[in-house]
Amino acid sequence: MEARAIAKFVIFAPNKVRRFCRLVKGRKVPEARALLSVQSSPAAASLAKVIASAAANAEDRLGADKDELTVTAAYADDGMRYRRMLPRARGRADMTRKRTCHITVVVSDEE
Repeated sequence: MEARAIAKFVIFAPNKVRRFCRLVKGRKVPEARALLSVQSSPAAASLAKVIASAAANAEDRLGADKDELTVTAAYADDGMRYRRMLPRARGRADMTRKRTCHITVVVSDEE
């Protein structure tokens, strides 16, 4: 049985989160969380929170054991972009785009 968790509008570029999604896919939940806890990137911490949420969903709704769950899918999709102004010389302004992503994690107790 599967459970999922989604974090929307996380202010990281999706490619920065996808590195860690590839790292944890196919691993047990405790191993994936331990692997992400030693990473220095804040994006890894956000992904670890989503994995913990998916595991809690599986435990609460399906009665599954957290230690037996496996991360079957983890991906980061593009979200909206916040537009901000960046002051430049001679009174001009440039546009900066803060990228966001939607992080989705699916955990399962099946092999």
